[in-house]
Amino acid sequence: MKKTLALAMALFMAAVIPAQSMAQGTAVAFGSFNQDPSLPVEITADSLEVNQADGSAEFRGNVLIGQGEMRMSAALVRVEYASAGDATGQISRLIASGGVTLASGAEAAEAQRAVYSIADATIIMSGNVILTQGRNALSADRLIVDLKRGTGRLEGRVKTILQTGGN
Repeated sequence: MKKTLALAMALFMAAVIPAQSMAQGTAVAFGSFNQDPSLPVEITADSLEVNQADGSAEFRGNVLIGQGEMRMSAALVRVEYASAGDATGQISRLIASGGVTLASGAEAAEAQRAVYSIADATIIMSGNVILTQGRNALSADRLIVDLKRGTGRLEGRVKTILQTGGN
């Protein structure tokens, strides 16, 4: 009887939680994504093209980005600097596309595109977003990560798969 009640409760939660999430969006904790945006950004890639006129650089092929414990990979990353011709080389934002993966600790997210705004310490991932946290998985149209707070928000057709731990 207890197993039947537990199964019924799990099925109810699985039916109710995703429906609520799809309508309103879902806020999630990102303990592993709590990041210091002032840390240096390291980028490796197969090639680099610099455009002095608009103050940008494009890294192509097997792009890997590291900042502290956070890692991002993509096929293409455009780096935009604070201002064209700025001698300090301060990065304003990174725009990644082509199979973007963001990972930190036990948390990982995948999407078609990501924009990392350094000054705001936010990453906005869009296009078939899949977020995994341990054994749980969430999907949505968009994920907004606040690196200073270690929080995130999933928006647009949010679907949640929660592992209940039961058999």
